[in-house]
Amino acid sequence: MSHRKTMLVLLIVSVAAVALGEEGHPAARNVAQMKFAKFPGFPTCVTGSVQSGDPAKGATVIASKAATGCIVPWHWHTPNEHLMIVSGTARLEPKDGKAVTLRAGAFAMMPSHHAHQFRCTTACTLYVYSDSAFDIHYVDHEGKEISPDDAMKAVKEKAFKPTEGTSR
Repeated sequence: MSHRKTMLVLLIVSVAAVALGEEGHPAARNVAQMKFAKFPGFPTCVTGSVQSGDPAKGATVIASKAATGCIVPWHWHTPNEHLMIVSGTARLEPKDGKAVTLRAGAFAMMPSHHAHQFRCTTACTLYVYSDSAFDIHYVDHEGKEISPDDAMKAVKEKAFKPTEGTSR
């Protein structure tokens, strides 16, 4: 199994149990009721909680929190990624584009396969909507795909590994 597929399987296992409601049924939850966990292959400063969908199968909404200074290094996703900032301040840097500061209420969309970097300049809470099965592919400065561990070294962070336990 490739490194990417392994990461996706680990992501699904770690978050599928916290998805909200059953398909076809109304559901609602306040942030205080959500169970947040670290995601395999993501920086340890990020947690998330699947609110809708199955990250392995299709469209998904994930509530996410990241600490002040947290960086998700250069990466891209197969699906389009839609970000909605609830609180805090973030900096989104698209490759070959203009960096933008996002504040509470902001929306951003990164097209499929478009490399970008995300940094919370103050602690962030946000929703991430993925319009198909979710994945993450880290890249170096030349756009070549690299491992999560190598990507994290560039930002002095560590990639979460399931053997490290979970946080809520």
